[in-house]
Amino acid sequence: MANTKSKLLTEWDTLHNNGPFPLKLLYQTKLEGERVMPKKLDRYNDVAKEIQNLIRDSHQAGEGFRAYGSAWSMNNIASHKDRMHFNGFMNLSMPIRANDCHPQNTYDPTNLFLFECGNTIKEVSETLAENGKSLKTTGASNGQTLAGCVSTGVHGSALDSGSVQDYVVGLNLIIGPNPNDNVYLEPKSKPALSDAFIQTLNARVIRDDDLFYAALVGLGSFGFIHGIVVEAEPVYLIKRYVKKISKSVAFELANTMDFKNSSFTIPGETDAQGKSNRPYHYKVFINQYSDEPDCVVEIMYKKPYREPYPDPFPVIKESLYRDLIHLFVKLAENLPKSIPWLVKRLKDTILPTVNEETTGMLKEIFWDAPYQGPAFACSFGIHHQDSEKAMQLLGKLTRDEGPIPGIFALRFVKQTKATLGFTKFPITCMIEIDGVLWKKTASIMSLEEYSRRMIQVLKANNISFTMHWGKSADWEFPGLVNHMFSGKKAEWIAQRQKLLSPEMQVLFSNAFLKTVGLDATA
Repeated sequence: MANTKSKLLTEWDTLHNNGPFPLKLLYQTKLEGERVMPKKLDRYNDVAKEIQNLIRDSHQAGEGFRAYGSAWSMNNIASHKDRMHFNGFMNLSMPIRANDCHPQNTYDPTNLFLFECGNTIKEVSETLAENGKSLKTTGASNGQTLAGCVSTGVHGSALDSGSVQDYVVGLNLIIGPNPNDNVYLEPKSKPALSDAFIQTLNARVIRDDDLFYAALVGLGSFGFIHGIVVEAEPVYLIKRYVKKISKSVAFELANTMDFKNSSFTIPGETDAQGKSNRPYHYKVFINQYSDEPDCVVEIMYKKPYREPYPDPFPVIKESLYRDLIHLFVKLAENLPKSIPWLVKRLKDTILPTVNEETTGMLKEIFWDAPYQGPAFACSFGIHHQDSEKAMQLLGKLTRDEGPIPGIFALRFVKQTKATLGFTKFPITCMIEIDGVLWKKTASIMSLEEYSRRMIQVLKANNISFTMHWGKSADWEFPGLVNHMFSGKKAEWIAQRQKLLSPEMQVLFSNAFLKTVGLDATA
């Protein structure tokens, strides 16, 4: 049988020290060993029963229950003041076979895999690579669990692939302690798995488009995500370039997404007429404290897989532009711990000229996070056509009312179908400011105040926006979710009520859900 250890605690914190938050009890469940239970499916089903037991115990104690993976979210979205479950030891994976698929399945069965909730993106990528496959996109690095990425809508910068949740085919959810509370959810319009295979998971099937797309970015509140079926694709290579170009050209591309007719070209990345090819990934770095006319862009192109190819790690390990938090810390590490002094140096110092090129698989390009200390990250989703205007407004705010110890970047992502997915625009520009945490002083506003001012500035200038569910933000801002998602809020709540019993709605809720007004039981 699966084994759970319990720890009595008083608090819990995120990986980047954005808490601490109160906690009473922490669960850690490990699967039964292979020698005792050789079949993966048996171990998978066995641990599901253990999770149901923990849900039953929590409910009987009148306490809430919340699952988490790598604790990468920079707020309290994963926390619960009562009981939490660490998923990291639950990391089975299974390929889906052709005879496991629904008669109306339209996916290539060789691209379908079931991953248990505790698998990190790194583990998922390694498993897929062993099978000649790859994820379609990831976040900026690989430490998050797949379930955590899906729950909060983690995005990459893939113009034609979307966010992590957008290649999810189905969800195995544990929504309570009873035998009927193990469910497999997938869209009715695009079924993937057969009823017979779903029965081997001891789950009942629910095929419902509205419910599925609400649960996709479920904020950890649609039950315990036990398994996720994803659609991968044949392994490919990515050619990555880091270039300096004029800000005017960078923002022209951001506003239009018209790469074909841009004056910016990279030799070898053009068509027969010399026009730029459409990239896989486009990212713009902006140092808001610098008046330099140029900026750094990261641009990537998908390539057919071939061997051999040059080892990408020597370049990736040394790249200042791989991770914004890492970039900022590297800039700051030899300077006094004075934010104004650091900002002055940023104004005076042009960031290094770069001309990096490297080729690798997705799992190699988006590799381990180099920095795991105290950090903040604010991230707004806007229509790409508003990207230049929004960046000018937020940059001016940061200079005039700051200084804030961070640097901006813009990423561009395909639209999601998830009901509360923040990449909701036809092409969403994610404007991010990442950096090191700071303490409020007489001359520097707090992170909470800065987060509020960014919302106020965008609203005052009639720029529609969303915010990354897993990032730092003023989540208490009045009417925030209604403003971001309009009628989608009520739709999401209604679907959650359709899936969960009133008791389980309370059990799987938390302070974050109450703060943003998504807890209908509050």
